[in-house]
Amino acid sequence: MLKVKQFRYGADNLGYLIYGSTGAMAVDGGAADAILSYVDQHSLSLLYVANTHNHQDHTSGNTALLTGSRARLLTGEDLQGGAIELKGQNIQIIHTPGHTKDSLCFYTGNTLIAGDTLFNGTIGNCFSGDLEGFYHSILKLMELPEGTVVYAGHDYVRDSMAFARHLESGNRAIGDFLKRYDPKHVFSTLADEKKINPYFRFNEQSIVTLLARLGLPRGTEWERWQSLMSIE
Repeated sequence: MLKVKQFRYGADNLGYLIYGSTGAMAVDGGAADAILSYVDQHSLSLLYVANTHNHQDHTSGNTALLTGSRARLLTGEDLQGGAIELKGQNIQIIHTPGHTKDSLCFYTGNTLIAGDTLFNGTIGNCFSGDLEGFYHSILKLMELPEGTVVYAGHDYVRDSMAFARHLESGNRAIGDFLKRYDPKHVFSTLADEKKINPYFRFNEQSIVTLLARLGLPRGTEWERWQSLMSIE
């Protein structure tokens, strides 16, 4: 099974290395020096460099990674096929438009590298303006196994939990999740998300009651999603 190593860079960015016994792929590799050092220390070959989307804070390490290795940058065309093979093992590509039109996630084993589509406890801004596309992307991710580990593009845990608590002050799962939070290894599971992330909880009675109190449409799932996305 492929493994995933998390690298922190900048104020809150998180990048990743997916690797097997010999080959590796960097995703959002802004921590280029640390990634190249890890590859060297573990006798790995960096074969691919990829990004969850084309925002500069996620692509900033591409040049250094390509210069420091023999890796190939995976382009949009490379990522259309649904999977990337890494030394005989597949990394599934899930297209998740919403944050941006080109947003995608990488799924391998029980791990989801979610970029800025899904954070731990919240979701990304809808810079694309495609709320319906974002809605369907989130529904797609919600169908993955609950044990799936979510690795996000940023560590926004404290802010996301403050907002979640603002919406659901009685949700005890938020406090439980914060007790387990470790800035040196930032993750959640999809089971966690279904307990703490309001954008995974738009069908829960507490959220429906909140929308009613705010006088927002809530008759259908799509209406609940739109209403939830309108709350600041």
